[in-house]
Order: sequence, then C-alpha cells, then structure tokens
Amino acid sequence: MPVPSNAITALHQQIRACTVCAAALPLGPRPVVQFSSTSRLVIISQAPGTRVHQTGIPWHDDSGARLRQWLGMDDATFYDPARVCLMPMGFCYPGKGRSGDLPPRRECAPRWHQQILDLLPPNHLTLLVGNYAQKTYLPQRARASLTENVRDAEQFLPDFFPLPHPSWRSTIWIRRNPWFEEKTLPALRRQVQQCLSAA
Repeated sequence: MPVPSNAITALHQQIRACTVCAAALPLGPRPVVQFSSTSRLVIISQAPGTRVHQTGIPWHDDSGARLRQWLGMDDATFYDPARVCLMPMGFCYPGKGRSGDLPPRRECAPRWHQQILDLLPPNHLTLLVGNYAQKTYLPQRARASLTENVRDAEQFLPDFFPLPHPSWRSTIWIRRNPWFEEKTLPALRRQVQQCLSAA
C-alpha cells in the first residue's frame, strides 16, 4: 500500500523542528536529511560538516563529490529523493573535536531512523558509509575493522553494502587497499544500478 504523502511531509516537518540536541550543538540545530516513500537506495553516513550545515544540502562538499564518483552517479540522481534517501547517523553538525569533527550525536538514530525506514520500499539497498553506520547496522561485526567490513561487502547483500567514508583521509586508505578500486567499486556500481533500475 502506498505511503500517504502527508505522512512523509509530517515526518519531514518533525525532523526539521527537532531541538533535542540544541544545547550541545555549537552552530545550533539544522537537521539535514533526504527521503521519500520511493527511495530504494539508502545512504547512511556520519553527520554533516560545516559546509553542509551552511547550505542545508547533504553531501554538498568534497566528500560528497568523491562519493558520487564512487557510485558512478550524477548530481541529479543523487539528489532525487524519489530514488535516494540520504540519512546520516546524526542529522546536525556536531562540532569540532581534537582531530576533526565530533562523533554524530547519539540521539538521532534511535529517534528518527526507524521512522524513516518504515516509509521506504521493503527491498531497498543500504550503503553504510563509515564506522558509525557499520557498528550500528552490522552489530554482529562489532569487533571487525572497517577494512574487513568493506573487503567483505558483498557478503552483506542484498541488504547492506559497507563503504569507507569518502573524506580526504580515505586517499591513504585506498592506496593501502588497492582492491577497493579494483573490485569493490565495480561491485558497488553494479548493485546501485540494479537497485535504481528496479525503482
């Protein structure tokens, strides 16, 4: 049964109005998320950076450009909520730590993720970008490293496909793990194409 459009609109409004973490957010709340009832590709990542916080556009930064290159996807498709759900572990910019941005706020995922996932088609594919998403959605792999998860990515199909975070730090990781570009990326693109073509 199709999800009523007013249910989608209502959830978007609730998320945009969320102030649960306001006191802990240095730039204030600005939840960034994208979804619709027909999103068949779900991308779960970490949390917005400062540039995304400023624009309100998910993955609107260098990491997003690299992610789209990995996916073999153009901007129009990536930013089409009818096809792609963009759902970070933390919806707002968490602030700076000693070695980069702070971890995603823990309140977001349990508060909003399942509500969003319940509105999506049952046969969606979820890309788990980075350690935070993988530790949450692959609890049986809690002791596995990100490298192990990504190397074994096809074992988690048809539900999940783990990926490293496409930040500048991944450049060094890719050099150390040439199989990622040789084997993982072609497999990723095949899965993404199959997922979107089924929409």
